[in-house]
Amino acid sequence: MRTHPLGTTGLQVSALGLGCMGMSALYGEADRAESVATVHAALEAGVTLLDTGDFYGMGHNEMLIGEALRTAPAASRERALTSVKFGALRDPDGGWSGFDGRPAAVRNFAAYSLQRLGVDHIDVYRIARVDPAVPIEETVGAIAELVEKGHVRHIGLSEAGADTVRRAAATAPIADLQIEYSLISRGIEAEILPAVRELGIGVTAYGVLSRGLISGHFTADRQLAANDFRAMSPRFQGENLRHNLDLVEALRKIAEQKGVTVAQIAIAWVLAQRASHGADIVPLIGARRRDRLAEALGALDVTLDAADLRAIEEAVPADAAAGERYPAQQMAHLDSER
Repeated sequence: MRTHPLGTTGLQVSALGLGCMGMSALYGEADRAESVATVHAALEAGVTLLDTGDFYGMGHNEMLIGEALRTAPAASRERALTSVKFGALRDPDGGWSGFDGRPAAVRNFAAYSLQRLGVDHIDVYRIARVDPAVPIEETVGAIAELVEKGHVRHIGLSEAGADTVRRAAATAPIADLQIEYSLISRGIEAEILPAVRELGIGVTAYGVLSRGLISGHFTADRQLAANDFRAMSPRFQGENLRHNLDLVEALRKIAEQKGVTVAQIAIAWVLAQRASHGADIVPLIGARRRDRLAEALGALDVTLDAADLRAIEEAVPADAAAGERYPAQQMAHLDSER
């Protein structure tokens, strides 16, 4: 597994990271034993970056990762890096009620995450969504205090717009911005990606398979559980879904010509965006099972030349997707979309 710097704050990570959210929440039921085995397999394969959020399953995901780390071989455990999002406010019924970026809340969230993960520090800490009621300087400043005390190693951002990124970077060194980026979610290319590259900030790209939509495994007749986020996602609804799956079929033809899977070529496209501009983008793979993890890791062996990239972008042009990436209520929380 190749490793490289993510940003300019000294953070060294694997070429792919493992997004662990689906092991606890938002994609229907998951198998705990298989989830732990998948984390172990990722660590064994050289994946070092484990991404979670303290609100994924209301702490369940952090405790699962803590269990996986405790039961992993010592060498793998020592290489593991934890990336944690905080700030989302939940209720016992699973509802959402905004985000809290106040300094006192930052310290409180961190204390609970350290306990649930069973670690003495968090490697990258970030608010999940910018709190519009709290200046980003105050939120980032509170994380910087945790860095000074040794509880956090690096400061990250999530779904922040270019102006917010600049303000945060003027407050303290920022390692990376976590944001959705895929063949069908390319909004960051206009302003956000140039800004973070100018500032020496890395990108951890989530949703590289658009929540399975462009994995090649999703079908129009698939029945989603009531607790599956995709049941409410605009891109998975009606005509939007049919249109988006047509894009996937166009992509499948190119993948078959290359002798790879749709998921692998979609991940390889994101990796190619990094390669053409320097090692500044790390895709997060949301695998919940070992077979899906193995497929995703195979993308590291896929080489796309200029002709391949042209063919891919002709099959799936920028802005080709039908539907927003989140329901309207959640889109309103995205500083990156303002």
